[in-house]
Amino acid sequence: MYNNSQLIPKYFLLTGLPGLEAQYPWFIFPFCSIYVVALVGNGLILAVIKKNMSLHQPMYLFLAMLALAELGVSASTLPTVLGIFLFGANQIGSDACLLQMFSIHSFSIMESGVLLAMSVDRFVAIYNPLRYTAILTLPRIMGTGMALGMKSVMLMLPLPFLLRRLSFCGHNTLSHSYCLHSDLIQLPCEDTRPNSILGLCIVTSTFGLDSLLIVISYGLILYTVLGITSGEGRRKALNTCVSHICAVLVYYVPMISVALVHRFMKHAAPAVRLLLANVYLLVPPVLNPIIYSVKTKPIRQGLIQLFLQRKQ
Repeated sequence: MYNNSQLIPKYFLLTGLPGLEAQYPWFIFPFCSIYVVALVGNGLILAVIKKNMSLHQPMYLFLAMLALAELGVSASTLPTVLGIFLFGANQIGSDACLLQMFSIHSFSIMESGVLLAMSVDRFVAIYNPLRYTAILTLPRIMGTGMALGMKSVMLMLPLPFLLRRLSFCGHNTLSHSYCLHSDLIQLPCEDTRPNSILGLCIVTSTFGLDSLLIVISYGLILYTVLGITSGEGRRKALNTCVSHICAVLVYYVPMISVALVHRFMKHAAPAVRLLLANVYLLVPPVLNPIIYSVKTKPIRQGLIQLFLQRKQ
């Protein structure tokens, strides 16, 4: 079971929904539907933006980055989640587990960074609309995307190697349907403080800082909008932010809910905590394509044109 040179288990045992194993067939359709909607929805968003030159604007290019990050999160969790509910396969090799952990967290960090970039985009569009495209040029947008991707990879890169040096002493059962760093560091039988400190620094410098800056951005947006004399102008300015506000809420509310449940509802049924953890990772990739398709007219029109062309 163990790799003798590194004392890490050859495989980890994943947990589905304890106590509900008999009901797994009932979960197959919902989970499969969630992944189909997430993968197809975000894929269509990317296809529409790529195909329509009129959508090669800052707002939609950042939306494409968000869709790409959400595709990465969905693709990272899909093999183990569906493996458990479809085939009862709850084992995952240690290398595959560390790779999944790295992928989930990297794409999640990138998703948070893109949401921050989108809030800055909305502020620039409202504060200085005449110089909007001059400030957010294509090279700057591409540079921002590359910087967010590199930041995500570089922040997460040390964690798998730090975990590999630890002794697990026979502990190999994880409490989720996929591998997370916060779950893995509970298993080793030696000092995990370096892992915990680094993990806390990553969370604080990404999700914590990003959420704070998003709030500040919307404070500045609100201040700018209140300075617009026309009521119709205020309404139009705020209406451009609705989709992004919904995306931010869809991303951060489940994350905060999971943290609160783990902190203040420790006696809640394990299935409840695990279901919330699945919601935290699976819901944003499902809802965001729907939100932008409904609330953003150019995306909606692009989707209609794409379907009509394929039909023809």
